[in-house]
Amino acid sequence: MAGQSLPRGGGRAIVRFMETPDNATAAESLTGIAAQDWATASAEPQYRAAVVDLLGALAYGELAAFERLAEDAKLAPTLADKAELAAMASAEFHHFERLRDRLAAIDVEPTEAMQPFAAALDGFHRQTAPSDWLEGLVKAYVGDSIASDFYREVAVRLDADTQALVLAVLDDTGHGNFAVEKVRAAIEEDPRVGGRLALWARRLMGEALSQAQRVVAERDALSTMLVGGVADGFDLAEVGRMFSRITEAHTKRMAALGLAA
Repeated sequence: MAGQSLPRGGGRAIVRFMETPDNATAAESLTGIAAQDWATASAEPQYRAAVVDLLGALAYGELAAFERLAEDAKLAPTLADKAELAAMASAEFHHFERLRDRLAAIDVEPTEAMQPFAAALDGFHRQTAPSDWLEGLVKAYVGDSIASDFYREVAVRLDADTQALVLAVLDDTGHGNFAVEKVRAAIEEDPRVGGRLALWARRLMGEALSQAQRVVAERDALSTMLVGGVADGFDLAEVGRMFSRITEAHTKRMAALGLAA
């Protein structure tokens, strides 16, 4: 996500800084469902349906990320870059396995939970297929991070058990730090690259937000979780603020890449 590798610890610091603001504050004041465990919270049918949707969407997203990173490795200019992407793809598949296993543990067929989201995610990836190595890195950093921000926002309203799982599978695989390093080096070598990649990142931002909004709008239980109902304190105004926070985090990531938002 040309030069020496950044320290692993430094990568974590960058990723934490790039997470949407106010998540930590929200996490400190959890009430209602967010303060319950899965066994208690899942007694509410609509909440259970929302979580199944969420885990299904996440699971398919992780599976798609694995496939994409493995494909992007073919575009890598060096063997070291290829190995780095292969390691990240492996981490994404491990995340998928954890989600698949959780769905099975709560008596849900994983493929059935994932199926409603396959068309939307596949469409997003078709519409945003990178034309080269650098576009692939920006897509992984920008596109995946927008999705992660969205799921982190939702996570603060989940029961404690589901929240722990969701945050664990959103854990950084090192791709963000890798992309920043490589993209900044490419821009330094040829400043003209920056303009092209900035336009590409803006397109990714628009497509990712549109996809998130479509998915939520099409899944009643998931939309109810966001706008009220089973989620404590969420309302339409808060949904607007949520997307504002996601946009703000995107602007910070663009700056980290050396690109204009």
